[in-house]
Amino acid sequence: MRIQSLILSTVAVAALTLMGCERPPTLPEMDTFGPHPILVKPHGGLIPTVKIAKVVGWPAGRTPVAAPGLKVQAFATGLQHPRWILPLPNGDVLVAESNTPAGLKGTPGLRGVAERFIMGAAGAGVPSPNKIVLLRDPDGTGRASARSDLLTGLNSPFGMVLLGDSLYVADTDAILKFPFTPGQTVITVAPVKLADLPAGDIDHHWTKNIIASADGRALYATVGSNSNVGENGMENEVNRAAILKIDLATGAARVFASGLRNPNGLDFEPVTGALWTAVNERDEIGDDLVPDYMTSVKEGAFYGWPYSYYGQHADKRPQPPRPDLVARAIAPDYALGAHTASLGLTFYRGDLLPDAYRGGVFIGQHGSWNRSVATGYKVIFIGFRDGRPVGLPQDVLSGFLDDKGQAMGRPVGVAVDRAGALLVADDVGGVIWRVTPSAR
Repeated sequence: MRIQSLILSTVAVAALTLMGCERPPTLPEMDTFGPHPILVKPHGGLIPTVKIAKVVGWPAGRTPVAAPGLKVQAFATGLQHPRWILPLPNGDVLVAESNTPAGLKGTPGLRGVAERFIMGAAGAGVPSPNKIVLLRDPDGTGRASARSDLLTGLNSPFGMVLLGDSLYVADTDAILKFPFTPGQTVITVAPVKLADLPAGDIDHHWTKNIIASADGRALYATVGSNSNVGENGMENEVNRAAILKIDLATGAARVFASGLRNPNGLDFEPVTGALWTAVNERDEIGDDLVPDYMTSVKEGAFYGWPYSYYGQHADKRPQPPRPDLVARAIAPDYALGAHTASLGLTFYRGDLLPDAYRGGVFIGQHGSWNRSVATGYKVIFIGFRDGRPVGLPQDVLSGFLDDKGQAMGRPVGVAVDRAGALLVADDVGGVIWRVTPSAR
């Protein structure tokens, strides 16, 4: 076993040595943000660029850095890979503790060895806790003084929705329905399965998020692709790289929008009511390509993956090509930077934070790996006017990397609690951060 581990480590190191061969960024970082990002010529090699922010955790007394006018404190610490957040009407907060499903086949060969090494170094190699934790702050101190395991034995849970007396949880392979009333601290009743979700023994992008439709009759579910650009075969991409719409009465699912490589965050824009999502775009064609993005989601629209990006910019890698689909592809609304791994998305409807934040959107950027200069690793804010994004992003919570470029934490899900504070799930830091005004 020791010899086998040594061989695997040697192969991984050799792979990582090879993975530094792409060119450094040619654009200022902000050129890959906004409604009209600059798209440079794609380039890449057999082995992609890899720059991993080694996870070191938060030193005692250290927190992220909040924007001027804001302060941050830990709402809860000591969590196991917290990924997603659902604030409840009674003030309790649900947190999905989750990670990659066990037993996946993964990518074969040298690339697969390198990927597993990368995941471990980035803090994503730990077993999935597979549970939903309930956090409670009964005294309104801004810190959860009580917690309980609301649900255990799940299968890489992520998105959560409360509708009436039912809690819906998106496991990696199914949407489950549990009877639930806010105030409960544990659920012991077996779930009812509403619908299956695409999974299988590859399940490359395993996170599945959900949100209820405005009329409460359906759920929208995000399903990421099973590959970077279709290299695992398009037969493994059925109903993936898409947002599905699932009828709550029957469990019937249909594709609502497609060509979205890895959608995660979901929310409705407050003025227009349009559904928006945050999407992770493809890798391995350069530091400056392709920008992740957020976009309003149009029913029946095709957003390009894998055959094109940012509208009709064709990607030569997927074979055979599909010029008919490239011609249909529409461009997203707003770029969020190349390789930032923008996951969380929530619009601000509260009145606790300064007025400048009202109506805009917070984005949790987990941070890059396929870029020679680290980017992301922060929470940003983009203002909205008349239902459309305006201006460049502003940092809301930064300082997740130390002065050596090591990750003390990595933000994922973002949500707004009952009081109007911003909550941020920090998976490798094991923390839920709470952002409030520095003075009232």
